[in-house]
Amino acid sequence: MQAAVIERPGVVSVQDVADPVPGPRDVVVAVRAVGICGTDIHLLDGELPYDRYPVVPGHEFYGEVVDAGSDVSRDHVGRLVTVDPNMPCRTCAECRRGRANLCERYEALGVTTDGGAAELVRVPSDLVYELPEGVSEVGAILTEPLACAIHGFDVLPRNAQDRYLIYGAGTMGLMMGLLANDLAPDPATVIEPNASRRALAESFGLRVVSSPSEIDPDERWETVIDCSGVVEAIEDGLRRVRRGGVLQCFGVAEPDAIVKLRPFDVYRNEITVVGSMAVHNSFDRAHRLAQTWGDEKLAPMVTHDFSLAAYGGAVQTFRDGAGLKIAIRPGGAA
Repeated sequence: MQAAVIERPGVVSVQDVADPVPGPRDVVVAVRAVGICGTDIHLLDGELPYDRYPVVPGHEFYGEVVDAGSDVSRDHVGRLVTVDPNMPCRTCAECRRGRANLCERYEALGVTTDGGAAELVRVPSDLVYELPEGVSEVGAILTEPLACAIHGFDVLPRNAQDRYLIYGAGTMGLMMGLLANDLAPDPATVIEPNASRRALAESFGLRVVSSPSEIDPDERWETVIDCSGVVEAIEDGLRRVRRGGVLQCFGVAEPDAIVKLRPFDVYRNEITVVGSMAVHNSFDRAHRLAQTWGDEKLAPMVTHDFSLAAYGGAVQTFRDGAGLKIAIRPGGAA
């Protein structure tokens, strides 16, 4: 089969590799589409604390089950599924206290082991979720990011009158903004320098500015969410949290990035800083959200389609900041 392989940091190519063989509790999924996100770029650039190269990237994917291991019902074969890429050990202290997304022996499809940027991928059977009726192909492609966004809100303290400020209107920033608008009395404010992304955010009913300088320096928000992973944005966000409010670091920053803060301000203003790691019991809810939002909201987020052979071009398009979610189709158009 064909797969995109990151041979070492900075080097990716499409290669012929052996077809995966399912273990007793695995299934094999023929990938219909896989999205590219910032984590893939961090992995390609060697910026994540994992060094298991070569590896096939791609953790946002869906497809059809085409084979199943000896301990898995053959009823799975032929089903369209989305996949939770996180593979907790289920035995460490974090897993045993119900926080599998914080597993001490972190493994993930497309990050530490081969993922969905391939024609076929082997997946533990307990990580597949049958695609329900009413979820379109776009919804399937975006299920994993939606599950991440839902978990992001799960870890936030929320009150009925909270106002939201979001840095970045990429796919995740838009999803977080839409969720905020579903909850808050006022439209969320989004800071985004990219004009086309600002236009889409405005069409979704978000309040949009291109730079923090356009915001009243005295305006404060109960919840500030950084979806950019940019140090300057996080530092600016800290200054805009209302007393008793929350700053969430949602975007993936480089592991060695350092943010400056004034501990006295955190103490005096009772500011909470919270992270959000991957997904946690949110895939089923992501399917329901995809059904609720439908293609009216989701389709504009998938802006590019590439064949697997053009994986390098897709990566460059992502780096150029063109569009939003980029979909790779290993088997061609669905």
